[in-house]
Amino acid sequence: MRIMNLSDRRSKTYSSNVYLIRGDWNRIDDVNTLIDVGNDPAVIERLGATSYGLGKSPVEQVVLTHNHFDHVALLPAIRKVFDPVVYAHSTFVGADRLLAHGDLLRCGDRTLETIHTPGHSSDSICLYCREDGVLFVGDTPVLILSAEGSYEEDFVRGLECLCRRHITAIYFGHGDPLLDGCNARLYYSLRNVREAVNKVPE
Repeated sequence: MRIMNLSDRRSKTYSSNVYLIRGDWNRIDDVNTLIDVGNDPAVIERLGATSYGLGKSPVEQVVLTHNHFDHVALLPAIRKVFDPVVYAHSTFVGADRLLAHGDLLRCGDRTLETIHTPGHSSDSICLYCREDGVLFVGDTPVLILSAEGSYEEDFVRGLECLCRRHITAIYFGHGDPLLDGCNARLYYSLRNVREAVNKVPE
């Protein structure tokens, strides 16, 4: 699996990261996939400057991690240019197909597992590749540094689910990926969340 971040930090347009997933060898049965589309029209230009394999569309499918503007605003333009199949956990963004917790989806030359992690939004999902240990989290808060705040039960279950996976890289909706100590950081976050949930109000 090859992962390319199409976003540009120098851009003045506020946008999420946009990840293009391709197969290692651009085979005909690989599925060129965007995880989120962002809000920067320059993404379409960058898609046109990449090799995808003979006779293949640059974007065959889109997976949206949640419905917030900075992750989905470019979708109408992406649809117009590439006509992909669009997946999401909710109908808020006009998805063609809905993803439920546990659903598997081929992206590039790998299979990604859908993990529902409501908290940042009710329709937030993470996408996990078991073969490579790669996790895409969108804006799901997985690095929680203190035992403060309030957390819904569904979010705690989602974080517990992530902690049961072997993860070597975490790709975020904003900023650089985490490429070291991923499971330890997730366990630390879960401990803080459980402590916050178990606090007794004074």
